[in-house]
Amino acid sequence: MNPHPYLRAFLAGAFVPTLGLPLMLTGFVVTRLVLQFPFPMERGLVFPMALVPSLWALWNMLWLGSHTRSHLPLGLHGALLPLLLVPSGAILGSCLGILSLGSRGVTWFHAVYVPYAWIAPCFLAALAGYYLLWKYVVGFLNRTLGIA
Repeated sequence: MNPHPYLRAFLAGAFVPTLGLPLMLTGFVVTRLVLQFPFPMERGLVFPMALVPSLWALWNMLWLGSHTRSHLPLGLHGALLPLLLVPSGAILGSCLGILSLGSRGVTWFHAVYVPYAWIAPCFLAALAGYYLLWKYVVGFLNRTLGIA
């Protein structure tokens, strides 16, 4: 008997980003208040900090529901999540005026310019990080909670 597997999948998926939020908040406080970084980062942090744990949780629920049909490994399923998060975050950021897409790079908050040549390796590192986190941490939590 497996009571409430989707609830347990939701909790297992939300665990990892929820642990990362205090670290992000600490980095934000140090950068903004202690180092007095001159641009308003809080506009770009609040929404993702509220949304990402729920997205991870729903993504884990989606894996649980589709795993019997697709047989997609959990790590690969988790590595697909940035392929949805990054474009949707870029669209949302450009609509809110946080992000400006140029021909050679991206400008955040009208203050920080990052060329696309730097974004590509960071995106690949994010894919690898998501793969490892989903394979080992979320997979461990799924096994511990009896849903994998």
